[in-house]
Amino acid sequence: MTLPTTYTPSELEQKWYTTWEDKGYFRPTLDKPKSFSIAIPPPNVTGSLHMGHGFNNTIMDALTRFHRMKGYNTLWQPGTDHAGIATQMVVERQLGLDGISRHDLGREKFIEKVWEWKGQSGGNITRQIRRLGSSVDWSRERFTMDDDLSKVVKEVFVRLHDEGLIYRGKRLVNWDCKLHTALSDLEVESVEEQGNLWHFRYYFADKNLTTQDGKNYLVVATTRPETLLGDSAVAVHPEDERYAHLIGKTIVLPITGREVPIVADDYVEKDFGTGCVKITPAHDFNDYELGKRHNLPLINIFDENAHVKAEFDFIAKAGEQISDHITAPSEYAGLDRFVARKKLVEQAQNENWLEKIEPYTLKAPRGDRSGVIVEPLLTDQWYVKIAPLAEPAIQAVQNGDIKFVPEQYTNMYMAWMRDIQDWCISRQLWWGHRIPAWYDDNGGVYVGRDEDEVRAKYGLGDTPLRQDEDVLDTWFSSALWTFSTLDWTGTDADFDNTILQNFHPTSVLVTGFDIIFFWVARMIMMTLHFVKDKDGKPQVPFHTVYVHGLVRDSEGQKMSKSKGNVLDPLDLIDSIDLESLVAKRTTGLMNPKDAVKIEKATRKEFPEGILAYGTDAVRFTFASLASTGRDINFDLKRVEGYRNFCNKIWNATRFVLMNVEGKPISDTPRPELWELSEKWIISRLQKCEQAVNLAFETYRFDLASQAIYDFIWNEYCDWYVELVKPILNDESVPDERKAEIRRVLLSVLEVALRLTHPIMPFITEEIWQTLAPMLGQTGESIMLAPFPVPNDERIDEQAESDMAWLQSLIGAVRNIRGEMKLGNAVRLPVLLQGVTDEERASLARIESQFKALAKVETLTIVGDDDEIPLSSQALIGSLKVLVPMKGLIDPTAELNRLNKVREKLQAQADAISKKLSNEGFVAKAPAQVVEAEKAKLAELNGQIGEIEKQVGQLSSL
Repeated sequence: MTLPTTYTPSELEQKWYTTWEDKGYFRPTLDKPKSFSIAIPPPNVTGSLHMGHGFNNTIMDALTRFHRMKGYNTLWQPGTDHAGIATQMVVERQLGLDGISRHDLGREKFIEKVWEWKGQSGGNITRQIRRLGSSVDWSRERFTMDDDLSKVVKEVFVRLHDEGLIYRGKRLVNWDCKLHTALSDLEVESVEEQGNLWHFRYYFADKNLTTQDGKNYLVVATTRPETLLGDSAVAVHPEDERYAHLIGKTIVLPITGREVPIVADDYVEKDFGTGCVKITPAHDFNDYELGKRHNLPLINIFDENAHVKAEFDFIAKAGEQISDHITAPSEYAGLDRFVARKKLVEQAQNENWLEKIEPYTLKAPRGDRSGVIVEPLLTDQWYVKIAPLAEPAIQAVQNGDIKFVPEQYTNMYMAWMRDIQDWCISRQLWWGHRIPAWYDDNGGVYVGRDEDEVRAKYGLGDTPLRQDEDVLDTWFSSALWTFSTLDWTGTDADFDNTILQNFHPTSVLVTGFDIIFFWVARMIMMTLHFVKDKDGKPQVPFHTVYVHGLVRDSEGQKMSKSKGNVLDPLDLIDSIDLESLVAKRTTGLMNPKDAVKIEKATRKEFPEGILAYGTDAVRFTFASLASTGRDINFDLKRVEGYRNFCNKIWNATRFVLMNVEGKPISDTPRPELWELSEKWIISRLQKCEQAVNLAFETYRFDLASQAIYDFIWNEYCDWYVELVKPILNDESVPDERKAEIRRVLLSVLEVALRLTHPIMPFITEEIWQTLAPMLGQTGESIMLAPFPVPNDERIDEQAESDMAWLQSLIGAVRNIRGEMKLGNAVRLPVLLQGVTDEERASLARIESQFKALAKVETLTIVGDDDEIPLSSQALIGSLKVLVPMKGLIDPTAELNRLNKVREKLQAQADAISKKLSNEGFVAKAPAQVVEAEKAKLAELNGQIGEIEKQVGQLSSL
């Protein structure tokens, strides 16, 4: 026996991964006509992998292993992302524990600290990816801040700038007041919160001017009173008759005393509130656009901390630079925006220009990293002019060069792309790709790959220059991922780059829907613009985008540390004790009550900690839940079930080996020796191969895993193995027949292992190494063996039909045996009544197997008119399977059983009768549905009649 008695996943998993990596099996070859490649969505180098990573790594590895076995040159490109904001926050937080800020260290020393931290965290992530069984080519591992990738980033930036597609401008951006950086719209979360709507009175400059109802002021409502200090106008709808006579007049702003105009604009909803809106172009995106339409000045009242400036920046109109300064009200200068809000409202109350305050539900814009309210702020930033890049990206999806799976995400992509705005790519951080732009003392801006190039390019000589302090948005470098990782240079040398030529475009991108806009769309735009084939045709970054859902807990709740429902995939694989699990879930929680709540929930959920399920069971769970596009409710019971599946495979293999090793085995298939059991299992194997191949090709990993599970557990283990056990132990069976059964046992299991390998790589490799040599196979690894392809000629529908009937007959007898509480040792007499000619012919083919597996002593076919002794019966359609009771059962117990069966059938019949007596149902339901219900009712009534007949017989005893 070459397999240990007990399946211990951790031992064999670590052994095989080391072997695969050491032997270079993950590295691509270039000796095949077809290629397949995946670029891993680079995990942020900010800590540990989560369940989402475990899920998409399972999907990507299954696809990679499948295509490797299908004979493709295969590359799964690994790497990690520098994750600008996230990483800087982590390192700053660590420094803060020692009372140090990044400013204390300075930029250069701080960056050194980040690189030190990356070395530790990055190693942790690669260890985790290995533990998940991911067959990535580690020799090609990349990091978005590697020198080669940084060169690509600079190359792309400079080219876009030279083409007029990157520009610098003063515009309104989402400003994170905690992190002191601009954010893209995608980095801002709209959180529904309870706030207030403050109504203020703005008095007319002309004291003789009044509203229609005689008031000398307008009432404007706002959720942000503090921005009143920067108002440039009040707007009304042009068709609002209440205010038509006021358009072009002016009002005096409270506190500041500035006069601002009343303008008319369609943006205003005349039915909302009073129909009057305060306009603050420097601190609201909608107001900014309205301000541009009316040439309103922009007055910036906040600094980078969202404190009121001592002098407000005055900009005559959008797109221009600061032209003047306005002195702020002295009592507000230096106040935090929310402190200023409170003070302003109090002043309005005291001075009687506060009309009222109403509770109001609003969408608060919060930074997705810092959690603070984002402030629209006028700053100088770098932008990508996106429209020229978006159009080719739209066409690539419309013409089918790129397909989304499932299709529904095409519409989401299109809707966003057609309403896309210029991309703000600069961030006020230290960690990241520093923008390759330099400034002279006069404010001149010069772009180049390095300072030497800038001086030569612009003829600057010895002019003092300073480099831009900002870095690029993390997603800028990530947008170049598919080609920057394949050594793209943007020169003719790319056409001699065999890796780039063989593996770009990549085959498929596996990603969550939440980063379609962050990453997917930007990769499509950038790749189409920069990467060309030898004929000069733009390349897409990938042909297919497989979009998966989010991994949630078993109740469908989003996993979050605050809820205490976060699972680490490696904990499930290698086990974790209860105390460590509690510590992991509660560490970092600021509220002690939350920590206590989560600790209690954890101890209740996992009273004994988490068991070591192994990588294969966890991966099979992910695959079984991977129905396209839907969120995944991850249930530990499923993992436990698939750990049992691994045990089933292991133990079935041990049984096969015990019955095969050291005994004659057919060298080649001998179909002439096949009986029903072999014909059936070989046919079912072909159907399983068909299903699994189709499932992989259509990204239905749930269907692939279900087909594999059903075949191995239900058909191979529970039926075929059981069918051949008595034959192998029967001395009267010819040796050549037994030798062929042994070969079928081995070969079917070997093929099933290859089918399963992409999803469960470790257990399949371990077993395959033992089985393959017994079949004369000499390959080094199952991962290099061919993926099974169905042979339609071996599909035997007659055998499958016969086997289905055999299974029904055996099931019927086993049910009777169980209901009559008869042990398996008792061999039963069985009568069959209502046998058709077709069933009689089939019975002749399956009788011996039926008797052996159902432990049947005698089998008799009786006519419809024959007198039947008192029997326990089961029905298979109209066929009656009868076991005479005499000498076998207690009549009273059987009477009780029959009465329960009758009650159950009667309840079903009553329900159908009620449905058929409903005139509405009969009138509206399709005719075939009504007829089917009638036929079902007739069958139930027939079964009830038979049971009543038996009850009558028993009652007379």
